[in-house]
Amino acid sequence: MSEYLEVSIALDGQTRDASVRGDELLLETLRERFGRTSVRGTCGIGLCGTCTVQLDGRAVSSCLTLAAQADGRTVRTPEGDDPANAELDDIQRAFVEHAAYQCSFCIPGMVATVRSVLALEPDADVETLREALGGNLCRCGTYQWVLDALRALRGESQGEGDR
Repeated sequence: MSEYLEVSIALDGQTRDASVRGDELLLETLRERFGRTSVRGTCGIGLCGTCTVQLDGRAVSSCLTLAAQADGRTVRTPEGDDPANAELDDIQRAFVEHAAYQCSFCIPGMVATVRSVLALEPDADVETLREALGGNLCRCGTYQWVLDALRALRGESQGEGDR
């Protein structure tokens, strides 16, 4: 039986407390205890990007991070600062406007990754964002549309022959 630990996490702008197992992953805590269903588990080894969240502003794989490691820290999920707010932010809007989704399973992790990069490097260019998304896999193959969304987000026009 695992030992339980008390954690306090600044989650999407609100302090949340929980009693977690010592071996409990942040992914489990976010989904099962706090209802953040945009954080998804797929590969379980930190390679696919679907479980990406921001931990103190940096993109991390929540499937590799223990919940206890988030104690006293800030976690931002793809739902953002107000999960009840239906308002899209600029990143989400760019993805929607450029149809950068199909089944949408991978998109929340991509949004979290882009948010993290832009939080740390507000002037990041499209290539920097593209490289950061290298660890986010999409089985539907929406990569071209994601690239279009990144270009729009950064104010760049679509290159001729890109499609």
